[in-house]
Amino acid sequence: MQNFSRLTETVQQNCYITDARHAHDLTMCTYLLEMRQYYRWERGIPFSQAIPKDDLGSWLSERERLWDGLESDVYQPLPVEGALRDPFDAEAVNRELLPHGYVYGGGFGRFRKPHFFLGQLLRSEEREGFTVLVAGREHARDLIAPPAALQGRTVFLRREAVQRVLWDKIEGWQWRKRDNSLGRAIACYPFADDLDAALESMTDNESEAMILHEVGEGLAGEVLGGAWNDMLATLSSPKAEIVARAVRDHLADCLYTLPALLEREAYCSLHFYFGNFDGMRQHIFPDALRSYQRWVETGNLKTLLATVRSGKERWLETAQLVLKGYQNDREDCGKALERLLAASEG
Repeated sequence: MQNFSRLTETVQQNCYITDARHAHDLTMCTYLLEMRQYYRWERGIPFSQAIPKDDLGSWLSERERLWDGLESDVYQPLPVEGALRDPFDAEAVNRELLPHGYVYGGGFGRFRKPHFFLGQLLRSEEREGFTVLVAGREHARDLIAPPAALQGRTVFLRREAVQRVLWDKIEGWQWRKRDNSLGRAIACYPFADDLDAALESMTDNESEAMILHEVGEGLAGEVLGGAWNDMLATLSSPKAEIVARAVRDHLADCLYTLPALLEREAYCSLHFYFGNFDGMRQHIFPDALRSYQRWVETGNLKTLLATVRSGKERWLETAQLVLKGYQNDREDCGKALERLLAASEG
């Protein structure tokens, strides 16, 4: 397509701007881990190859110098087929790009951080009334690359980002090689014999699981209505936002993701799901992890199936109570989330 190089440069410039504004919001540990993977992507270093430490250090310093002075710059409109498009209007941009085999994402992630990417379109499909766009090789991206996201009625799945998430998990597990849920997921694939083939196979399976989750998010959104996103935008406490997102994640997964994985007997993905069942999600829903462990110990899925079924009603009721608090008193909404967290701790 015409002006593709210019489009790529503009998207990447917007990525630099959002990184200049938000990269240092991360903890130092997370920042350094993300920068390692960003460097690997930019240099095209395969996962089987070690990252050269000296070059990484020089690159990191250069990247931070590049960000200096960009924090106050405005996001640039995108040159697409002879017109300039708002970088946050991904729908309009993709109307022009998809026929050419490209896909663009521009939207907001956690704590309202803007994310942008431009990649090859691998496939487009429909699921439960939602459009799923799967991206392959990426030509432009920012520091944080969410592997999957829902915007409106479109699910974006970024295969390169999925692989990087998986590789981080695999590398971390290999340090101790514990007999845990993540280890069980990794053991499903022949990493010792053929790393590339194993990673491709795992990427296929976990990409599908992520698509199921995002579709579940969409279905949960239909049940909760637009007020939920309005509520999220008003929360002033990061902790309250984390709790609220965990509540919706549980609703999405009990409504759609976990029933689909269980019905398909996708046990490798179930192991991986619970290998990442941590943080606030685990804190407010420990019953799910206990039910998973019961399955591992006995081979019987009965308890896990029952927990998922009851979880659908539990998290719908919880989300509706939070919304009711928001509609009655915005301050009470935050307090309701704090009470939910306190009850979990008690």
